[in-house]
Amino acid sequence: MTRLTTRAALAALAVLGTSCAPTAESGIPEDSAAVQPERQCFSTDQVRNFRDGEHGQLFIRAQRDQVFELNTSGGCFDVSTANSLVILGDPPLGGSRICTGDWARIGVPGSSAPGGVCRARVERVLTAEEVAALPGAHRP
Repeated sequence: MTRLTTRAALAALAVLGTSCAPTAESGIPEDSAAVQPERQCFSTDQVRNFRDGEHGQLFIRAQRDQVFELNTSGGCFDVSTANSLVILGDPPLGGSRICTGDWARIGVPGSSAPGGVCRARVERVLTAEEVAALPGAHRP
């Protein structure tokens, strides 16, 4: 009896799952890669340089010469005077690989701020032209 109930429940879930799948008629393109840009990532051990920007911006240069813009929402203290940063993936994933759209924890060793750690969201990777257009004080 239990086996029959389980099979019926699984069959119902399969029907419901496929009935909610997007189709070409629904106006959602079948190729979701065309809608969502590819997430670009860096490993925390690949960070070579950083600079703070304006209004909670933090620019990080990774090993492949990519410059990532992070938004700290103004909560990271002492970043403008820091000589080093600690960057970690935000829980629950944590880890050293951080991608656009992810949250990270930023720590400033020797910070006078309570806790010394803040959160930042990885917004995007800047183009070479955008990096060149940054003021010198903000360019990592």
